[in-house]
Amino acid sequence: MQEGSCPDGWADLVPELNRQPRDHVVTKTTWGAFRNTGLEEYLKSAGVTQVVIAGVSTSIGVDTTARQAYEIGLNVTLAIDAMTDLNADAHANSIARIFPRLGETGTTKEIIALLETGRAG
Repeated sequence: MQEGSCPDGWADLVPELNRQPRDHVVTKTTWGAFRNTGLEEYLKSAGVTQVVIAGVSTSIGVDTTARQAYEIGLNVTLAIDAMTDLNADAHANSIARIFPRLGETGTTKEIIALLETGRAG
């Protein structure tokens, strides 16, 4: 699909995400979230050392973003129940074989519980 050929509002975030003024939005033009987006610079300037990754294309967008994050030295956590793929075998392969090499994996509930424990400590 060429730039400008998408319908108006197709990339708007749903209200349920409760976007806040401090939220940083990245518009991807390639498979990964780090190429030509300024995301790496933004995270480094904010002192971020860990990312939690989820998405709608486990074996493409999520995988590429996770690899890029790992390559630039971020600690990677993958929310395996917050991703999907059109190819069930590719999805399962990424979760079972690729993601454990790049970082930690867990459900959103497990990740949120760990984050809340870290805030309390």
